[in-house]
Amino acid sequence: MRGEAITQLLVQARAGDPERLSAVFEQLYPELRRLAASRLAGGEHTVTPTVLVHELYLRATTGEPLSVTDRHHFFAAAAKAMRWILVDHARRRQSEKRGGGQVAVTLTEGLPMDAASDQVLALHEGLEALGELQQRQREVVELHYFAGLEFAEIAELLGISTRTARREWERARAFLYALLDTP
Repeated sequence: MRGEAITQLLVQARAGDPERLSAVFEQLYPELRRLAASRLAGGEHTVTPTVLVHELYLRATTGEPLSVTDRHHFFAAAAKAMRWILVDHARRRQSEKRGGGQVAVTLTEGLPMDAASDQVLALHEGLEALGELQQRQREVVELHYFAGLEFAEIAELLGISTRTARREWERARAFLYALLDTP
């Protein structure tokens, strides 16, 4: 479905027509599931891509209406929500383990990591610390890693140049390396 049609459905959903948000999820479900699968790749998980997308749908359609403006904004909000869902799940699993401790997380260009509780929580804490210092860098990481957006899309969404988006990504990676590498 074209971006303009998604935007129109989102406008109608914000105006009080909740069925339109369901239509957005229906149209974007394959992309959301692919995004969730890429975030969960490479490890044993109790959360599957289908469960992650369904949890996202439940959170988006209950409570306060989503106030997203277009397709990119929708995916940015979805990325943030997926992050919180994984963090909530990791916290539940962590509380079952009794303990924890810090775990070093290796960050590469795609920030590949499995959804192990310790790693999700470590990355979450790192992003929270980064957000207090450099909110835009945190947003770039969320959009690139969790939403799977390319730097040109991130630049357009944040109103910055593609070069600035890449530079913010590099700075955020360096910060997270330093923060997560310390014992």
